[in-house]
Amino acid sequence: MNSIPQNLARIHERMESAANRSGRDIADIRLVAVSKTHPPDTIRSAWDAGQRVFGENRVQDALPKMPDLPAEMEWHFIGHLQTNKIRKALPHFALFHGIDNSDLARQMNRISGELGLKTRILLEVNVSGEESKFGYSPDTLIRELPELLEWPNLQIDGLMTMAPYSDNPETARPVFAALRKWRNELAKQTGQPLTELSMGMSGDFEIAIEEGATIVRVGSSIFGAR
Repeated sequence: MNSIPQNLARIHERMESAANRSGRDIADIRLVAVSKTHPPDTIRSAWDAGQRVFGENRVQDALPKMPDLPAEMEWHFIGHLQTNKIRKALPHFALFHGIDNSDLARQMNRISGELGLKTRILLEVNVSGEESKFGYSPDTLIRELPELLEWPNLQIDGLMTMAPYSDNPETARPVFAALRKWRNELAKQTGQPLTELSMGMSGDFEIAIEEGATIVRVGSSIFGAR
């Protein structure tokens, strides 16, 4: 079985190849190592191999790990944030990937103000329209984004999506291309750059990079099966 350092090296090679194929600069693409369910010792192995950004999807699982790991680690929250966990989560995560409705965003803005924070978020778009997935519909996001951009304690850095599961990574390409299209349209309408596109996981991150991802979220290909 490959070690975590070997796995990370291979992921970076694949990321660079995908960037080269699409004429992109690899420096514009970040890897989030999805460390959910893994213990601190395993996460530290990735840190020691040079990985700096880690993703967790449950506040109650993530917070107990953090004191046992380097304070310099950058943590991203990549799951569906429950409203009763907002206050606990806000001080500990540099970026929230999956903000999927405006009621949640509104509460995050209010609590961020109470805590004296400026919270960076990505808005999750349900591009594929699957009922099982969280996220704004594109039409809803177009309608509600101008108000979201006015809230003073949130910084909207871009968009995030998840493609439908498939054994064929190419099936994700239209979803990723559509998110890029929506981002470009929203940026033009609002005058906000919406720089970040968080899309692509272990099975399809190369396709995501070819379609414009600036952040890819990879777990099992680094840490192994949970």
